[in-house]
Amino acid sequence: MSQVPSDWEVVIGLEVHVQLRTRAKVFASSPWGFGQEPNAQVDPVVLGLPGTLPVVNREAVEKAVLFGLVVGAEIPERCAWDRKNYFYPDNPKNYQLTQKDFPVVVGGRVEIELPGPSRNVMGEHKSVRIHHAHLEEDVGKLSHAGGGSLIDYNRAGVPLLEIVTEPDLRSAAEAEAFLRSLVAMLTQAGVADCDMEKGQLRCDCNVSVRRRGDAQLGTRTETKNLNSISSVRDTVIYEAARQIRELGAGRSIAQETRGWNAELARGYVLRDKEDAHDYRYFPDPDIPALKISRETVARLAKQVPENLYDRQRRYVEKLGLPYTAASVLVADRVLAEWFEAAVAAHPANPSGVANLVANDLLRDLTAAVPPIPLSACPIRPASLAGLVKLTDEGVISKQQAKEVFTEMFNTGQEAAAIVDAKGLRQNSDTGELEKIIREVVADPSVAKSIAEYRAGNEKAINALKGPIMKRTQGKANPGLVDQLLRRILG
Repeated sequence: MSQVPSDWEVVIGLEVHVQLRTRAKVFASSPWGFGQEPNAQVDPVVLGLPGTLPVVNREAVEKAVLFGLVVGAEIPERCAWDRKNYFYPDNPKNYQLTQKDFPVVVGGRVEIELPGPSRNVMGEHKSVRIHHAHLEEDVGKLSHAGGGSLIDYNRAGVPLLEIVTEPDLRSAAEAEAFLRSLVAMLTQAGVADCDMEKGQLRCDCNVSVRRRGDAQLGTRTETKNLNSISSVRDTVIYEAARQIRELGAGRSIAQETRGWNAELARGYVLRDKEDAHDYRYFPDPDIPALKISRETVARLAKQVPENLYDRQRRYVEKLGLPYTAASVLVADRVLAEWFEAAVAAHPANPSGVANLVANDLLRDLTAAVPPIPLSACPIRPASLAGLVKLTDEGVISKQQAKEVFTEMFNTGQEAAAIVDAKGLRQNSDTGELEKIIREVVADPSVAKSIAEYRAGNEKAINALKGPIMKRTQGKANPGLVDQLLRRILG
């Protein structure tokens, strides 16, 4: 990742456009979804035909309010819609219904985590302020080919939440971390799906630079419609370098709207930056101002999930999980809840449960053809906990547990039933094991290993364990074997 010279500082603000997870469009009753035939999900309201009137979708408003509660924002008692006027073929009414002066969400913060020095070390955390989030309608989609253009209005009218940050981000890494945290919060709360491949999350990236220590912000540019997190990261790197190069050469930065060519990894000018008056905003006469009751806010507050990083801290500090496992588990709310259900069934060893979930379970679910969703997992949380319990109690070894897990995943059987059917229970009979150990120790072939161990070579004891496990057909409890062997060798 390109380094910014130490005497310069990059200032970044993001405007993130998120399609909300609703059944119908924001001001019309027509449904919406991905992959439908072009112009199959339209109606007279979406097309702005004469005599039609918009009606606010309650579900869309509540999803927007829920987002505000997730980020700790203020939910005003009143929000209202305005017409943002512009002509473009993907905008069938020649205006967009949006919220200019009275948004549904004001303020809030998103906690982000930057990459640590290594995968198993937690990175720095930072809080990014949200200026506001407003609810609006999406526009259609243009496809340009062969000298002509085609318009698909299926996306027109889809509820869109535009989340506007304060200029708190200072690097491409921070912008990337913010988007990853935001996506996790939106999906875990059920507000949005955020599938960027389907255009469900798009980002406008505002970048400026200034000499380090300056209080005055530099002239910013806005790069529009970035449809991947990597494009946002690359745009920040490119645009910061370009602006520093221009200013260093004594030239000024123009306030302009830019585009991004991902294939060439470079930006380009689209137009001079518009100001608010260019859109001739005015209150929409067809939609009355909406009052958001405190009862509605209180009801939605009960749906707010545990904060992503609060859960991560709880896993590390209270359950004793390593950061690597905790960070994997909290990334998916359903996975985290599955893990917690397993821990509830065997609370004595959260780390053992976490290791199987974050490594073995996720590996096998992903490797299946086709991949298996967690909701269809053949192993239940309590069943996995039962496997960990058998291992903790010494009934089977950790190596045997791997074999049992594979059988559980393939058949859905309980761990105990598999252990009994395969005759895998370890031998923990102290008297019998001690007799076998003494016979092995008395064998002249291991005399050299015994002498090396007694001389201080700890690893030499491992040469004695092989014959012991062989005589017990691999069923001896390894921990008990180690304990008895050390005692007998003195």
